[in-house]
Amino acid sequence: MTLEQLKVFVAVARALHMTRAAEGLHMTQSAVSASVAALEASCGVALFHRVGRRIELTEAGHAFVPEAEAVLARAAAAETVLADLSGLRRGRLALEASQTIANYWLGPVLNRFHKLYPDIALSVVIGNTTQVTAAVREGAADLGFVEGEVEEPLLARTAVPGDRLVLVAAASSPFAARRTLTPADMFEMPFVLREPGSGTRQVFEDALRASGLDPAGLKVALELPSNEAVVSAVAAGAGATVISDLVAAAGLATGTLRQLPLTFPARRFYVLRHADRYHSRAAQALMALIREPAAGATAAAAAPVSRPRSRARR
Repeated sequence: MTLEQLKVFVAVARALHMTRAAEGLHMTQSAVSASVAALEASCGVALFHRVGRRIELTEAGHAFVPEAEAVLARAAAAETVLADLSGLRRGRLALEASQTIANYWLGPVLNRFHKLYPDIALSVVIGNTTQVTAAVREGAADLGFVEGEVEEPLLARTAVPGDRLVLVAAASSPFAARRTLTPADMFEMPFVLREPGSGTRQVFEDALRASGLDPAGLKVALELPSNEAVVSAVAAGAGATVISDLVAAAGLATGTLRQLPLTFPARRFYVLRHADRYHSRAAQALMALIREPAAGATAAAAAPVSRPRSRARR
């Protein structure tokens, strides 16, 4: 078997979809299928069930995933050591980021990094906080970027400036005309939320708990797997949501969304790296570009929801 076959196998095992895996690998679907078939033929074991148009991992496939990931991580580490011998004139940096960060925050940072170090190849995979944490822990990513709190003893965490959550609804929502809201009023609204495991949802629910409210009491009409799907459903009148101001900005500007009068604390994003794995010069250079003191980050993220303060009249 080859490293390329292992790379393709892991991509398909994560996506459980040949086309999506091919897109992520920048390969054709036929090339991905051929690589998987060659790997299965070389080891004489079926790694995937073909169930209609779906694929599922076999028992052998499940057992092989961590072994393949470990081999790829070791190969990447060896490549990183050699790249470091040539300074920052060559190398590769594998990153994984949650949706809000990848789509709205990370791009300008990576653009600055590329201008400084144009010969460092950058790859970015998008997942939710749980998936990003696992990728860094298993060595599939050199650095991970998440919105939610992460308690993982194997990972070191650095806080960086992030965003602010906002409560939004469609402009036609009956709540959009309200001048004041209390945190308890949110339990009267239908909500459209990201899936469990997303950083945005975790921070929102932590803020409710900090206000003495139980997130289980929310009327969740829809759970959707992307920020864009959430915003689209909210704009169509499916309910309110709490989402990053970076995500809501376009809808607020065009008037399809209306920000409701409850404020949330500014929150930090977190950069994750494995505490025991080799930390490449490229990773150190990216961290130097974005690092800021983490003091107060946890307290800010867990601060309660509040009503906006009214301005004093003169």
